[in-house]
This record gives sequence, structure tokens and C-alpha cells, in this order.
Amino acid sequence: MQFVTEYPGVMERLTVGREYASHLTDADLALLASVAEGPGQPSGPGGLDASLLRADPAALLHLLEHPTIFNAVIVPVDAGHGWAVTASPFLVFAVFVQRAAADLASMDHVAERTGPRQRVPLFDAPALRDFLGAPARRLFLAELLASFTRVASGRYRVRSGGQIRTRRFSELDPVRMAGLLDAVPQAERPGVYRRLGDVALFLTGVFPDYAATGVLSPVSAARLLRTAGLPTGQQERMSDAPAIELLEYLGARWYRAARDLAPVATARIGVVGEVADQFRQARRVLNHLADRYLLPPGQPWFTPPGA
Repeated sequence: MQFVTEYPGVMERLTVGREYASHLTDADLALLASVAEGPGQPSGPGGLDASLLRADPAALLHLLEHPTIFNAVIVPVDAGHGWAVTASPFLVFAVFVQRAAADLASMDHVAERTGPRQRVPLFDAPALRDFLGAPARRLFLAELLASFTRVASGRYRVRSGGQIRTRRFSELDPVRMAGLLDAVPQAERPGVYRRLGDVALFLTGVFPDYAATGVLSPVSAARLLRTAGLPTGQQERMSDAPAIELLEYLGARWYRAARDLAPVATARIGVVGEVADQFRQARRVLNHLADRYLLPPGQPWFTPPGA
């Protein structure tokens, strides 16, 4: 299946701008419009009301990318004690992702975690800048983070051994999530694979210490490797990999499965494939975001799994 993921620049920006507009609340747009009207602020829809800004995706994306937006949306309370915000979580995460792109523009290395509270510098900032260079991939990360502000969980039924059994699932438990693949119709499997990829990226990106130690037992790793459709020998080799490496591998395969099984080859599912091919870069960008913005002392945006 062929996917067209390269856009002429203008068309890509229009498409991505429309997607941002679909997520932003009227209050978000009013805030952005008020910033655009201020002296010394980015040129664009100055004087426009929120509804007109929603209808101008190119101007909206231009405004979101402007460096002044961070200080307008994210207001420090006290040093080291988080921020006061009057925006939706999606706008906050979109601004954080844009800020990460600005951070990386002047960095040559980014800290990599080698163990709980242990970091070493990796000189891979150019690869992370390249990942964030595409507006569609920045949107992807903002949507991913916003999707985990509320974690879905529940029960489902599956036939096993001639009986109907009830099982539980949680979006922060990839092993239980993978069980849904046996319960949903074929048409719904791309969505499950996509969410499995999201879970792997979120856990390794935002909570890497937990992902490294609290997610995968040997039995759990074996179950997840079976969902990737690997030959038995390759499953055995991968089962010995460190947890972060294994989740990176599985997350990329799950995203590719979502792309390959999608009934329609849309641009958005094409971006899922791009993230699959650059899963480690996406994970490392989220590590940077978590360290600097997502988990401030006293006011984290996300609760650690199991807390």
C-alpha cells in the first residue's frame, strides 16, 4: 500500500492548521487572537475575532509557531512550581511542542536516561530537530499528549475455551490493551494497533523510568511480542532486550500495523507511518518535554502510572 506523505508546503500547513483549529476551544482562539492584536506581536489576524481565526488555518498555524505565544499561554507562578494557564490542555501541549522545537534549534545534545534518575548526553539534537521540522508531526505529539489527559479503562468480553470471559483493559497497560485484538472485529483492529503504539510512545516518552522497570515482566513481554507477528526465534531474541528498546520496537510495529491495515490511505495515517519510522526520535522529544515542561515539581500534567 502506497501512502503520500509529502505535501507541497502550503497545502500541508493549511491541512495541519485546520486540524489545530478543530481541537482548539473558543476560549483558546480568543486568547490567541488577543495575543495577535497586541503591540509587537506576530503579524496575522490582528483585530479578528475567534471565529475568523478558526477559519484562517494558515494564520492560526503561523501564530502558534511564534515564540511570543509560549509566554502568553504559559504563565510562571513561582520558580520551579509550575504554571498558571487559562487554555485547554491541547493548546498547552501544542505550545510545549513548539517550544521544544525552539529549544532544540540551539542545542547539540539532549539528555538520555540510562537508568532511574541517571542521564547521559546524546548528541542527536539534529535528528530531533528534523523530526519536529514537519508541522504534521508536531501536531501528532500534541494530540498524543492531549489524548492521555483522560485514560480510558473498562471491561470487555471474549470467548475463550468455549466460555465467555470478562477481561479488563486500561490504556496505560499495553498488555491488557493488546488483549482487545482478540475481541474486536477485524475492522476495528487498526484503531487498537494505533492506540497500542500511542501507549508505547507515551510511556517511554513521558515516564521512561516506569516503562523501564514497571511495565514488562518476561511473561508480559512474550505476550506483546506475539501481537507483533514475529517468528518464534525472533520473539525469543527480542524478549531479552531492555524494556525501553523493546517498547520502541513494539510501538513502531504497532503503528505500522495501524497504517497497513487502515482501509483508506489518508494523510493522517501516513503521519502514523512516519512516526513509526522515527519512533526513537519521537520518544526522545517527549523525554525532553517531560523533563522541562510536562512534569514540573508540584504541578505535573500527568500522574505516574500506578500512583
